[in-house]
Amino acid sequence: MQCPCNPNKTYIECCKKAHLDINSVTTVEQLMRSRYSAFVLANIPYLQKSHHSSTRPSKKEKREIESWTKSVNWLKLEVLNSTEDTVEFKAFFLENGAVNVIYENSKFVKENEHWVYLGAN
Repeated sequence: MQCPCNPNKTYIECCKKAHLDINSVTTVEQLMRSRYSAFVLANIPYLQKSHHSSTRPSKKEKREIESWTKSVNWLKLEVLNSTEDTVEFKAFFLENGAVNVIYENSKFVKENEHWVYLGAN
């Protein structure tokens, strides 16, 4: 299977390692890519684990995210820029017959000795 975050790599050689062991993630771009792949694969436990505890979605929000992520067809990810603690990206998806895009400049911090998503800048 091709990796959702990068069609030039297989899932096994790309995001699977992060999904199995978040401590293997060494850069914020790697974490952001693994989170995109987790959205595509509806890997909600990983999305929760990779989200900062202060901004982590509630159980109700978690169910809504899972339902939504399964209802759309993810198309592609474009990383526009990354720094030591931010990643600017566009994530394209098809919903109700229309192509939509999520544009975000994400902020990341370390928590429990691994990178986590804090929120959008």
